[in-house]
Amino acid sequence: QVRPCSTRFTFRTGRQVPRLGVMLVGWGGNNGTTVTAAVLANKLGLSWMTKTGRKKANYYGSLLQASTVCLGTGPTGDVYVPFRDLLPMVHPNDIVFDGWDISSLNLAEAMRRAEVLDWPLQEQLWPHMEKMKPRPSIYIPKFIAANQEERADNVLRGSMAEQVEQIRRDIRDFKETSGVDKVIVLWTANTECFCDVVPGLNDTADNLLRAIERGLEVSPSTLFAVASILEGCAYINGSPQNTFVPGAVDLATQRRVFICGDDFKSGQTKLKSVLVDFLVGAGLKTKSIVSYNHLGNNDGKNLSAPQQFRSKEISKSNVVDDMVQANPILYGPQDKPDHCVVIKYVPYVGDSKRALDEYTSEIMMGGTNTIVIHNTCEDSLLASPIILDLVILTELCQRVTFCTEADPEFQGFHSVLAIVAFLCKAPLVPEG
Repeated sequence: QVRPCSTRFTFRTGRQVPRLGVMLVGWGGNNGTTVTAAVLANKLGLSWMTKTGRKKANYYGSLLQASTVCLGTGPTGDVYVPFRDLLPMVHPNDIVFDGWDISSLNLAEAMRRAEVLDWPLQEQLWPHMEKMKPRPSIYIPKFIAANQEERADNVLRGSMAEQVEQIRRDIRDFKETSGVDKVIVLWTANTECFCDVVPGLNDTADNLLRAIERGLEVSPSTLFAVASILEGCAYINGSPQNTFVPGAVDLATQRRVFICGDDFKSGQTKLKSVLVDFLVGAGLKTKSIVSYNHLGNNDGKNLSAPQQFRSKEISKSNVVDDMVQANPILYGPQDKPDHCVVIKYVPYVGDSKRALDEYTSEIMMGGTNTIVIHNTCEDSLLASPIILDLVILTELCQRVTFCTEADPEFQGFHSVLAIVAFLCKAPLVPEG
């Protein structure tokens, strides 16, 4: 028996938009250099020639900057407004960037190494980006592929606890010297291997902090998360590893600091989540999903190691679970599609990832339907607008409070910021 119920919410949004600083872990990587370059190019109003004509800087791919929302119907039909105009939000052009990287290259040289942007645009951005240099980062070799060691010439020394303290000092220094009002930290560095969740090590905030003091097994991404949370800065994980071990979630909840993740949903997986939702929603029983990728950027190089690939495989595979569980007519309790994910490193294709997918579904009366898709995903150009949406929406949520008739005291969102996690492959949600 089902009984309808309703809850009336009242939302309150602070209208004062702050000056936002974003610190990227992996600032000198493909995503870090591309998002920084994109914001600079838009801010400066740059254009450049390509073989197909003149291009102008834009924010295509950003939900906030390049999509609209239907407000309702007026005398002349539906009324649409830009998403960004619904509430007072930070504009990407006003974001101030800083960050860390295990590579010492300045942002101009790192941009050239990434081979993402057209050279005429890089030439215009060069004098602006060569002044930007990443701060030394945390490097623990066992968490990423051995082939990353050649990049690691800009690393922090000292104990694990000392490194966390240095990250905290870096955040404070950036905030003071840049004049920003808020700082959000975002991990866009290499995919790490998964960490074991061990009672007494990382299962509570106190145990995690003790583990850091004792120099036990804690991943760099979790160390950055702890430093950010202790500084009161929201932390977003853009990679698939389990950065947010229970102790990190506990710490964020205690400190009432937002955390969000995991793994940007940008190319192949974004299409997969939409297509499987369509197939299952149309009453077709998807039985097999096979996804093959090859790419040649540093992400692909790092993912060529088995442990790092396993982290990515988990996040890419779990994206369809909710859709399958939502249709008990098609799928029993233990029933789900076969799902295979393959990623290969092919240096020549660079940042232009190739993704091939085959979806096979059972249809009426024993028939089958197969859909095959080839998708060329320019990895960093797809991820960069998502980075911007994540940090802008996270900052907006820091200004939103709500109450209900039953509980009239205004409160903020849960520290695990699930409301914006739809932009991620493996959305992090509060327990329960």
